[in-house]
Amino acid sequence: MSPGGPSPQDRPGRLAVGVIGAGRVGSVLAAALLRAGHSVSGATAVSAESVARVERLLPGTPILPADEVAASADLLLLGVPDDALRGLVDGLAVTDAFRTGQLVVHPSGAYGIDVLEPVLAHGGLPMALHPAMTFTGRPEDLDRLAGVSFGVTAPEPLRPAAEVLVLEMGGEPQWVAEEHRPLYHAALTHGANHLVTLVNEAVDLLRQAGVVHPERMIAPLLSAALDNTLRLGDAALTGPVSRGDAGTVRRHVAAVGASAPDSVAAYLALARRTADRAIAAGRLRPTDAEALLGVLAERADRAGS
Repeated sequence: MSPGGPSPQDRPGRLAVGVIGAGRVGSVLAAALLRAGHSVSGATAVSAESVARVERLLPGTPILPADEVAASADLLLLGVPDDALRGLVDGLAVTDAFRTGQLVVHPSGAYGIDVLEPVLAHGGLPMALHPAMTFTGRPEDLDRLAGVSFGVTAPEPLRPAAEVLVLEMGGEPQWVAEEHRPLYHAALTHGANHLVTLVNEAVDLLRQAGVVHPERMIAPLLSAALDNTLRLGDAALTGPVSRGDAGTVRRHVAAVGASAPDSVAAYLALARRTADRAIAAGRLRPTDAEALLGVLAERADRAGS
């Protein structure tokens, strides 16, 4: 026992964690469990990047074939891409790699526990623990888990165990029903992935407008917009669409079309959706929106022809 009290390794219920797929997410979650006092009994790693990731985040962990990783684990973490998950689960089930009482966890946002049905058939305990965070493969990924919400789907009797695991990794559990997993994942993808595209489109347009440091210019604006949106919802809407300023939007579309024609369709779609939300929130009166909506419809027809 350490002088300041029990070390994490001295706590009861410590698990041997096996990782199949030491990708950006699986390796970080395993490292978080290691930091919480669990051990890591083995990991699969095929590419040079995944081997280096294991060495950096899970030092001393043996790199083993998948069946040996499964055999060594009390908690088996399946960190493979979404499209590979079902095939991996089915393949492990065929070889009787799962066993009674073994926790089998995947961090995919797209799936719940239906994909782990073969685990139940072998007496295993399935959980979906998805961290709502983007992982870049950089060293700070592990520290970014602190306070992150996890979309959790698990059988009712396993909810307390799932909650403990998420809390040990520094996260906050949010329960997502099996039937809502696709919508849950679509929401996160729409918000995070499309935000990257939107910001990069804006940065490219600023660069074409002659701005030398577009990232520096737009960062305070984006930070304020995000903060206001999370606090105020649609009340945070500003700009020409929320004012019904059809002339400005017409000039925007012309300028974007001249400099980046592939971006016009996205601008029009987002402007129309922004107008719809502004009207519904009472930010834009329908009568003031008529000219604006006419411009958007006209330009959309022109872009589609």
